[in-house]
Amino acid sequence: MMELDQDAVLRRYATAVDAAHGELTRLDRHSGDGDFGDNLRAGLRAAVARHDRAGGPAFAVLGEVFLDEVGGTSGPLFGLLFTEIARADGFAAGAAAGLAAIRRVGEAEIGDRTLVDALAPAVDALHGPHPFAAAARAAADGAARTAGLRARRGRASYLGDRALGAADPGAAGIALLFWAVASVAEPDAAVPPPL
Repeated sequence: MMELDQDAVLRRYATAVDAAHGELTRLDRHSGDGDFGDNLRAGLRAAVARHDRAGGPAFAVLGEVFLDEVGGTSGPLFGLLFTEIARADGFAAGAAAGLAAIRRVGEAEIGDRTLVDALAPAVDALHGPHPFAAAARAAADGAARTAGLRARRGRASYLGDRALGAADPGAAGIALLFWAVASVAEPDAAVPPPL
């Protein structure tokens, strides 16, 4: 698997989340407290600023910012993912380690209507001739499927069927990450943005 331009991924992801902020907020208002879009956007803006100021591997910077500065339930979970990607020998190994860490901490599995529903299929798809594009499509499909799932974890689990009909915002945020990776690493694959 090719080496990723982490700086380009960070900037593409930040731009994508900026553009999708309204939709991420709408999704979180449907099943949470509505702050996911704000938290994800703020974390990415802080990571870009810190990276511009101090340099270093972009995923390591993302991990530090999300673990230390981003609130909500998702901040630390995204921070774990970014940290594992930064530590690993290659993106696929890091994404798999991040998924394992998130499962260990949050105890979520596929079908619980969480970010794991996008992350697990993306990790499974990171192989073949266009691994990043395949992973981006798998993450987008996984995120979209959460709209039909009854939540078993997180704030949405208290809403029962009222959370149905809109994708889980954390899963959508993961889909945007894998889209950013694919659009940087395999631009010829022309994967459409998930939001």
